Amino acid sequence: MAELAAPTVRVHASFLAAMAEFGAEGRGTVHDATETGREMRLFSAVWTAPEGFADYVRWLIGQAREDSPRPEGYVPATNLWMTDGDEYIGRLAIRHRLTERLLLAGGHIGYDVRPSARRRGHATRMLREGLAVARGLGITSALLTCDVDNVASRTVIEHNGGVLENRHEDKWRFWVPTS
Repeated sequence: MAELAAPTVRVHASFLAAMAEFGAEGRGTVHDATETGREMRLFSAVWTAPEGFADYVRWLIGQAREDSPRPEGYVPATNLWMTDGDEYIGRLAIRHRLTERLLLAGGHIGYDVRPSARRRGHATRMLREGLAVARGLGITSALLTCDVDNVASRTVIEHNGGVLENRHEDKWRFWVPTS
């Protein structure tokens, strides 16, 4: 059964296949502002080797620590992966606090499901379980944003109790209670 847990090297082969799926839909380019796209640009050259992938997994887990090195404007984030045995399904990141940039676009929580696993309820479940983790981090109401044309993501947010606050440029902004 699928579970949301800390990233693991156990899913290395499946993770690489998922990244190839994302790449096939145009992800990972300089125009892809998502965390998946950013990490594809930063780490794809090293994560094919088992030791490089293990380093990436340690780095990703370490991003939850306040003292971890990170780019300017980034905040500590708890990263979780949805897996089913050795199969990588998707990712969810919970940003521990908001910056001005995250307040407008990005929010507390971001998620991504590999293309071959979409439309099966994984994102809805990932967000539901991620909200409980966010509550444990002291976040009582989580901000989530999505592109105005991303009907699937908007539906996921609304199924988890998201209340639309407004639209900022090309993003819908929702607040979702964590309890």
